[in-house]
Amino acid sequence: ELDGPNARIADYFDLIAGTSTGGLIATTLTTPNQQSRPSFAAKDISNFYLEHSPKIFPQHSRFNFLASMGNSIKATFSGPKYDGKYLRSLTNQLLQDTTLKQTLTNVLIPAFDIKLLQPVIFSTNDAKSDVAKNARLADVCMSTSAAPTYLPAHYFETKDADGKTRTFDLIDGGVAANNPTLLAINQITKDMWKEKSEIVGNEAIDCRRMLVLSLGAGAAKHEEKYNAAAASKWGRIDWLYNGGKTPIIDVFFDASSDMVDFHTATLFHSFQSECNYLRIQDDTLTGDASSVDIATEKNLKNLVQIGAKLLKKPVSRVNWVTGKYEAVEGESSTNEEALVDFAKKLSQERKLRLAS
Repeated sequence: ELDGPNARIADYFDLIAGTSTGGLIATTLTTPNQQSRPSFAAKDISNFYLEHSPKIFPQHSRFNFLASMGNSIKATFSGPKYDGKYLRSLTNQLLQDTTLKQTLTNVLIPAFDIKLLQPVIFSTNDAKSDVAKNARLADVCMSTSAAPTYLPAHYFETKDADGKTRTFDLIDGGVAANNPTLLAINQITKDMWKEKSEIVGNEAIDCRRMLVLSLGAGAAKHEEKYNAAAASKWGRIDWLYNGGKTPIIDVFFDASSDMVDFHTATLFHSFQSECNYLRIQDDTLTGDASSVDIATEKNLKNLVQIGAKLLKKPVSRVNWVTGKYEAVEGESSTNEEALVDFAKKLSQERKLRLAS
């Protein structure tokens, strides 16, 4: 609203990072259309998920409970809960053959190579310097969203400058970097070093020169999570499937996100630049709202309402004693007000760059 209806997220951020569903969002916000403008606006994202989530995660009716249970059992013992065909078709349709180096601003999207047992970080900058890393965005999206037990692993190939084949055997980047904020900061730091060789000491990682917005995908309310009394009796199957959930995946993903949030907040605090790091997360989700894949119309609409209410809540940070998000002492702004202030800073920076 500050800069008119044609303003797009890609115009204001030097880098947009995302894992899993965040990777899908990052690519749609930065993929060029025929006019070399972003194919999607941020305001389109909600409707995108309302339309496509039920087809990515098809739900069985209440009259077909046995079929639903069958899918869960299948995911536990023989294969993923969903075949991923609709998501593959959708990403290919939307992104076609657009590659990483073509994004309108830099993106960074993690995945994990199960053949090499190591993370793979897809980035626009790497794609521009190494043709083997210039993957199709559709392949990157399928890879970063391939959550174990939910969606199938994704395989694809690229060619290096000599025509040699590089193979990728990938699953959801969340197993390594569910919250890619630190990866994004590292990438920006590297870029700053390349562009300004006169930088010395630790000036390149001076958080006073960065604005970081980190948006969480929601987390279960603490009282709704698992406990040692129950988990002490779990075997392999229980960790993979328990009451319709996958505890081992939840634990890995939440632990990864929380550690990154803690480290990032500490980093910005050390530079007395807490106001340059805004983390927005709802850790009070319960029931269907805290699930990965319950894409019923009722639950999706409820998630939209939860998001609207989150904007009205005070700016919060994790209390590392309780593990809960709590209002920041001395901070009176709501998340909505903090976002408006953040947007003003971005708008001012963009105008300065365009004028220089």
